[in-house]
Amino acid sequence: MKTLIAAYSGVLRGTGSSILSALQDLFSVTWLNRSKVEKQLQVISVLQWVLSFLVLGVACSVILMYTFCTDCWLIAVLYFTWLVFDWNTPKKGGRRSQWVRNWAVWRYFRDYFPIQLVKTHNLLTSRNYIFGYHPHGIMGLGAFCNFSTEATEVSKKFPGIRPYLATLAGNFRMPVLREYLMSGGICPVNRDTIDYLLSKNGSGNAIIIVVGGAAESLSSMPGKNAVTLRNRKGFVKLALRHGADLVPTYSFGENEVYKQVIFEEGSWGRWVQKKFQKYIGFAPCIFHGRGLFSSDTWGLVPYSKPITTVVGEPITIPRLERPTQQDIDLYHAMYVQALVKLFDQHKTKFGLPETEVLEVN
Repeated sequence: MKTLIAAYSGVLRGTGSSILSALQDLFSVTWLNRSKVEKQLQVISVLQWVLSFLVLGVACSVILMYTFCTDCWLIAVLYFTWLVFDWNTPKKGGRRSQWVRNWAVWRYFRDYFPIQLVKTHNLLTSRNYIFGYHPHGIMGLGAFCNFSTEATEVSKKFPGIRPYLATLAGNFRMPVLREYLMSGGICPVNRDTIDYLLSKNGSGNAIIIVVGGAAESLSSMPGKNAVTLRNRKGFVKLALRHGADLVPTYSFGENEVYKQVIFEEGSWGRWVQKKFQKYIGFAPCIFHGRGLFSSDTWGLVPYSKPITTVVGEPITIPRLERPTQQDIDLYHAMYVQALVKLFDQHKTKFGLPETEVLEVN
């Protein structure tokens, strides 16, 4: 307010220098407000996805069941009927929407961290691919932004390639959430879906699998670069059965955006997490980010830390109908070596020291 009064007084005095100074003050106030508004839009865009990820499915299930007990029961019946007929759509790649993938909200989401996608090699549209995404982090925010939206222009960087981010099949049993996920090109991470996309959906498909899964998320913490990969060989077997090339992908900064309580092996907390992982498919984490209005408070909004996803060189995989364990071990070893090499080549570009080593568990 004082700035506006000073600017108005300068205009009244009528001197050229005062008028110029007043205009500069006015523009600086406008720009400051716009900057604050954009930052809040970025925070809101990230929070809406976090809440969607955590509670949308459960909330919509409860609302739908409640609707059965109201005068609007017909809406619930119609949706459940639709659900029965549409049940297998996620297994066939879903129903992606370019309109949803290009929403402006995803650009605010990208700019909050910010998130960027780095391409190192071209991908042939005549081939299919399985991207191994590392590390999982708490929510795989880099994987979502880069491959389920067009915020980082994945379709322009890899023309002719259709990315499918694979996630827990249980998410597609949740009303409304399943539609939201499918619109971004997200599909279930199960054998039926991957077999369909790699054998009956033509070429140019890229399935992004967060290989470490729930087990890797349990060790996610700032400053740690570790992947759960040594005994994860199922994705290599799938690649061999379909002749899909493997593409190592590492996301620098994925572990930096949330802090979590790490339970030691043998503790009751880790026991509970492992039971959830075994029987339900995910491991509950006790984590926190920043608050909605202040970075000095705790909340669900992730910390604003850069996430850079580097897509490595594809490893050519032969098609073997019945790959032996020796075949699987050979190409798994090649993949691990390629991932470590990718990490070492790019780590210093994104703030890590030359001595930093990727821990493969």
